[in-house]
Amino acid sequence: MPPKPKFAKNDVAAAALAIVKEDGLDSLTARELGKRLGTSASPIFTIFQSMDEVKQAARELALEEFKEYISDYPEYIPAFKRIGMMMVSYGIHEPELFKLLFMQEHTETQDFRSTLNDLGGIAEVCTSLICRDYGMTQQEADLMMEQLWTQAFGLGTMCAMGVCDFTEEEIGKRLGVMFLSLAMAIKSGKLEMFDRLPEKAPDGTFNGKSLDDLPTL
Repeated sequence: MPPKPKFAKNDVAAAALAIVKEDGLDSLTARELGKRLGTSASPIFTIFQSMDEVKQAARELALEEFKEYISDYPEYIPAFKRIGMMMVSYGIHEPELFKLLFMQEHTETQDFRSTLNDLGGIAEVCTSLICRDYGMTQQEADLMMEQLWTQAFGLGTMCAMGVCDFTEEEIGKRLGVMFLSLAMAIKSGKLEMFDRLPEKAPDGTFNGKSLDDLPTL
């Protein structure tokens, strides 16, 4: 009969999350986790089969914490923009957890939508808010969501990695400009232009036209 676990699964996951939060993911080892729990590493593996499982459990707790971090979005107009701003803010204030949630490589390459599915329903919340507040179709909302999430991810990554910092006003302006530009493109009915952008030829023209002669939105 296997030994009875000395700790609950959630206790180990919470200790692992604390290590990541304080010292970074590289510090999450069986030895450090045992020290945090006041034991050896052995009891950990009566609950988890590997440290990868421990990391995944810590990530699940981090995702719940992130959802709580952004949970005030219903109080804001536009609510979707608030989620984007708080995502960047999370990169500023919780850089190690931001890395755990959003900057880990997958064992196999995934498409963008599959990556969004790892966010525990947050993507669906965002698209529903866009449809509700801006009268967009599901397809239009999906496009808006993907583009704005990419930008928020980029800004949050820059902050989490210490590349730069942004004030709340700067975050709002950058997300707002992108949102307005996309909204105008969608409402113009010319969105299909993005699917057929001309390529630059060796002579410097685009399908025989100069840059100034290309159609604009």
